Amino acid sequence: MPPVERRFVSLDSPTGTQNGAGFMPTQGLYHHASGTSPKTAFIASHYNVDFSEHYLATRLAALGYGFLGWNTRFRGVEQFFTLDNALVDIGVGVRWLREEAGVENVVLMANCGGGSLMGAYQAQAVAGVLQPLLDRPVPEAALGLSPADLYVSLNAHPGRPEVLTNWFDPSLTDENDPASVDPTLDMYDPVNGPPYPPEFVERYRSAQVARNNRITAWALAELERLQGLSIYDRLFSMSRTWADLRFLDGSIDPSEREVGTCYAGDPRFANYSPFGIGSSNTIRTWLSMWSLEYSQCRGAPNLAHVTVPSLVIQSLADTGVFTSDAQMVFDGLAAADKQLEWVTGDHYLQDPADARDNVAGMVHEWVAARVG
Repeated sequence: MPPVERRFVSLDSPTGTQNGAGFMPTQGLYHHASGTSPKTAFIASHYNVDFSEHYLATRLAALGYGFLGWNTRFRGVEQFFTLDNALVDIGVGVRWLREEAGVENVVLMANCGGGSLMGAYQAQAVAGVLQPLLDRPVPEAALGLSPADLYVSLNAHPGRPEVLTNWFDPSLTDENDPASVDPTLDMYDPVNGPPYPPEFVERYRSAQVARNNRITAWALAELERLQGLSIYDRLFSMSRTWADLRFLDGSIDPSEREVGTCYAGDPRFANYSPFGIGSSNTIRTWLSMWSLEYSQCRGAPNLAHVTVPSLVIQSLADTGVFTSDAQMVFDGLAAADKQLEWVTGDHYLQDPADARDNVAGMVHEWVAARVG
């Protein structure tokens, strides 16, 4: 592997500037092979996870590409996320690649939770899909984003509201009491399974959607109350978000995954811990990112505007992104040139040992066939 250089990039954003402590709203690491100036480069961002040292960055750089692991202002502070500002921040990274790094072909690396975020970026860049969130207008800076040239989806969740709802524990009866349980909807009660009968699955999935909608109804009413008191927003907590039936029942969405585990280990233990996705939010963040009714982070509406050549890669042993999720992403893409590949490996491609190299090679072969 040739030596790879890493350049720290830290920039202002049109909707955010450096704060008093020196924090810049956007930052990341640009990887490229020493002595080269790649004409094709990837950019990878997530809702809150730091992607600056993404596991494919050095591998793709060694193959001749640039790779910008790019963080928005919401790195580590997902509870304050708003989609409009995140897209503006990603646009800063894309513009830097084109104007400063000399890149001609930009590839969106839509990985993990960042899958729907990058889909939203491309949709906004080509079709201006963003709508005002309640009283919050779309920033002018979000209206002139530079679209990417290629799209790679890697072990990507279909959308932020979708993944949360699929992982919701609908047996929670009181949002203020993490121990409250409706036993008739408890996936961890052996009486109910696994395996889970079709009637239970249908009732469970409906109850997950109902929980999402109940939180949205509460959020809207609470925001109205706060506005009457001249309060802009508030934080609230949420429990029990590790409860996808597929964690325990391998007959639902069959794959090569290990049944009885999730990204956080034992699903039941994780479900009753404070370390779940969406565990803390402002009301506006809930509406922007998680709400089935209001969020513009849903996958399908944005993927319908992704017409550039697209590659979808899905690990068969992934315990949190499932085969139907990858198929949903693939089917939703509007590209005439699109390809779906199933690979051996877990979500982070840590096992088997050559999984990351194999995927990097697959991506390289696909991109090279389209841009040379």
